[in-house]
Amino acid sequence: MRCPKCSHADDKVIDSRSIRNGDVIRRRRVCLQCGHRFTTYEEVVKTSLRVIKRDGRHEELDRRKLLGGIERACEKRPISSQQIEGLVDAILSELEAEYEREVPTTVIGQKVMNHLEELDEVAYVRFASVYRRFRDVNQFLSEVESLIGRE
Repeated sequence: MRCPKCSHADDKVIDSRSIRNGDVIRRRRVCLQCGHRFTTYEEVVKTSLRVIKRDGRHEELDRRKLLGGIERACEKRPISSQQIEGLVDAILSELEAEYEREVPTTVIGQKVMNHLEELDEVAYVRFASVYRRFRDVNQFLSEVESLIGRE
């Protein structure tokens, strides 16, 4: 690893820690030339999943889009950002375990709804109303009634 200050190629690792549930290793290093301390991160590079959209288009699975949709559903609900981040991480882990290259949006949407239903019913109904493209209040009421019936 080259020193970011003097570009010398020799350094020494002075501390290593596992972070993000063991998915990443954080290393503190010191340059043997100038003594500058710097941090590096090491993680496994995974092949990125592609999403098959409803209209047949393909695009990269974007964590930010998934996070944004879930955050909108959870707006003004008693759900912390850590819970939302954990939810996104869990969904992405499931998708990476089940799919190698491509995943349909229907699978992603269903996984989000399953996780939101366990976390917060209001957030679940909000997400479902957009995802399932409710056309009128009757569809919305039907979903709420089915939630009530499951309890």
